Amino acid sequence: MLSRSTLTPTPSTRFARHLSRLYLILVPIATVLLAFGLEPVNYRWYVPPWLIHVCLMGLAARQLGGQGFRKQDVASKRLVWSAVLLLAPWLFISLFAGMGPPPDSVEGWLATVTEQQVRYAMLTGAGVCVAGGITLLQDALRQLGEPLWARLGGMLIQLALPLFLLNMAFWRSFLPEAFGQFVASGVATRPGWYAPLRSLFAWISAVEVGLTYLATAAFAVALRSCGWFRPFPTRLYLIFSTVGVLLAVLPPSVPEPWATASFAVSIPAMPFLMPYSMGLQLLWRAGNTRVDA
Repeated sequence: MLSRSTLTPTPSTRFARHLSRLYLILVPIATVLLAFGLEPVNYRWYVPPWLIHVCLMGLAARQLGGQGFRKQDVASKRLVWSAVLLLAPWLFISLFAGMGPPPDSVEGWLATVTEQQVRYAMLTGAGVCVAGGITLLQDALRQLGEPLWARLGGMLIQLALPLFLLNMAFWRSFLPEAFGQFVASGVATRPGWYAPLRSLFAWISAVEVGLTYLATAAFAVALRSCGWFRPFPTRLYLIFSTVGVLLAVLPPSVPEPWATASFAVSIPAMPFLMPYSMGLQLLWRAGNTRVDA
């Protein structure tokens, strides 16, 4: 049986941890606002600030985890490193604050093809980090006596990850090559296979996104059952996950505002928001709490 005891930080440590948590909370908010609110700029302008941000984000995570990084028991190590991996996707995604959203034309895509390939490589790394964090969290929850919901969430992520990687490969490698051939051929109309293939990958994306939201809900229930989440945050995770699933699987032909809402929840970075929030809560708790065998 595992027990937990609470650590009491000094005032200066408490302030530093609160400041670190605030910084990490603002990361996805600032990323979304900058990515969609500003025009894309040359990489020479946004890569250096992003590298500084990477260092600051690492320091903030280290400060937030506090004592959790120095604990020796296996359950604590798995919890703290699962939290780090759940935070890591938005370290990659924050690069998009300067890159902006993907172009909405073939010409715009080809003009920035290297940046778009970097974008989907970053998203691929983000997806792998989430899967790694979920795997460690599943093992930690099993040791805490919560195998059922953790196993269900782990199974859902195992189903979602191959679909996610396939979708990212389509956007990173296949589409740039196809767009280049379209322009080189000079033909105004697209080949007959193009629309069905795009429709297929739109559905692959919808299924992958829905599975990710369902996995998040399962782990929220698991964390609640072992005492790491309170009832109200757990309900929020369940509500947002349910809404995300329902919107993600809507067909593209639905009227507005449902089409826009479905598009928003299916943006590759969006399903990683709730695991990021979950990682924040876990890292905060890991810095306060010792899990003893």
